[in-house]
Amino acid sequence: GGTVLGVAGEDFAVIASDTRLSEYYSIHARDVPKLFRLSPQMVLGCAGFHGDVLTLTKEMNMATQIYEYEHGRTISCPATAEMLSKKLYYRRFFPFYTYNVLVGLDAEGKGAVYGFDPIGSFERETFRASGSAASLLQPLLDNQIGYNNQPNAKREPLSMDKAVALVREVFSCAAERDIHTGDGVVISVITKDGIKESFHPLRAD
Repeated sequence: GGTVLGVAGEDFAVIASDTRLSEYYSIHARDVPKLFRLSPQMVLGCAGFHGDVLTLTKEMNMATQIYEYEHGRTISCPATAEMLSKKLYYRRFFPFYTYNVLVGLDAEGKGAVYGFDPIGSFERETFRASGSAASLLQPLLDNQIGYNNQPNAKREPLSMDKAVALVREVFSCAAERDIHTGDGVVISVITKDGIKESFHPLRAD
C-alpha cells in the first residue's frame, strides 16, 4: 500500500509519500517513507509490495552508482527513467508489484516527473499520483494544476510554495478516505541547490 506523488515546476520539482506500511486492515509500521534518493537532484517514489520496493530501489541505487563510476558523472533524470523502464520491462512476465514515480531536474534545470506502468511504459508529465490513493489524488491535481473543467480560470505559473501546500492538502484529503495512506507525509523539494525534505503529520487511525 501507500501513495506517492510528483509535481514539476519551472525550476523545481516536488515529490511526496505517506509513511504508513500496511496490509489489508493491519498497520505494520508508521514511519516508512517511500522516497529513495538516487542523486543530489533526483528521487524515486516507490510504493506497493514492500519486498519488491526494497529490491527495485536497491537495484536502481546500484545501477546509478555503477553509471557514475563508469562515466565519471551523475546520471541524468531522463536517462534514469530509461534505466528504470528497462528494469521493469525485463521483469514483465513476473512484474514488480510497485507503483513508481521518478522526479528530478532535467539538463535545463526544469522539473521533470516520470510516471510508469508495471512493465515499464513511461511518460514525462507535469504531475502524477500513484499508489493506493492515486484515484483520489489525480482528479484533484488535474483540477488544481491542470485546470481541468475550468475554462475561465486564470492560468498562473505554479510556485514552489503553492506546490508544497497543495501536496500537503491532497495527502490530508487522501488520509481521510484511504486506509492505506496516513500517519505522515514526507515532502522532498528538489532544486539546483539540492533536496530539502520536510515531514508533516496525517491522521493515524
